[in-house]
Amino acid sequence: MRWFRFGRDEQRQQHDPERAQALLHTMRERYGVHVAGGFADQAEAAGRQLQGDDGLLVAAAILREVADGAFADLTAQVGGRMPFNRRSYRPLWKHAGHNLRYPMFALPGGLHPYIQVNAAVTVVGGQAKRAIQVNDPGPLLEHLMEILDLTFAGWEFGRVRVDADAAALAARLIDAARWVRDAMGDPPPLPPPVRELMRRNNTVPVLDAAGDWQIGGFNPGKEMREALLA
Repeated sequence: MRWFRFGRDEQRQQHDPERAQALLHTMRERYGVHVAGGFADQAEAAGRQLQGDDGLLVAAAILREVADGAFADLTAQVGGRMPFNRRSYRPLWKHAGHNLRYPMFALPGGLHPYIQVNAAVTVVGGQAKRAIQVNDPGPLLEHLMEILDLTFAGWEFGRVRVDADAAALAARLIDAARWVRDAMGDPPPLPPPVRELMRRNNTVPVLDAAGDWQIGGFNPGKEMREALLA
């Protein structure tokens, strides 16, 4: 399988596919639930390793693998009984969420949303202009939006506990989507689940690590309106 798809032809000579492949391997082996350390600390350390064009290439590969893996998992769970569109997972989760296993915490390849995905999203958002030169901007934005959709669907319908790590990922996904869209100049319309949530104003309680105390709140509609309609 070819993981590393290049953007514009003139950018190709600046990449080292073997080095990028080795970096992706490092992301799997050095970070994850099998490693001691908090999610936030691991995500920060992983992000520091995703430097340069190869780092942006690997970050996009992580987002692509996670989005594709979640889609494949849900497709297998549904088994053709309820067709759904990757541009909007919300209808599926509204109707069948009580029977679905949330896919983001059991992805193949050892990637975790609060570690490697958090790191990848942070790197892409922080270097959005370069990220869309190194990578094809269309799929990059689509994968960000897919993971954002799955994140909020998990909160609302998938019994995902919203703690500081979950809120950090959501905030960084929104920021990255904003900066990538801005860098594109003429981005595509916002997908249906984003538009739906923007019409709402519900604050989700954010719990501490043990899940015993509320330490804050996160309003997806407000956060997305302020970032994506600016």
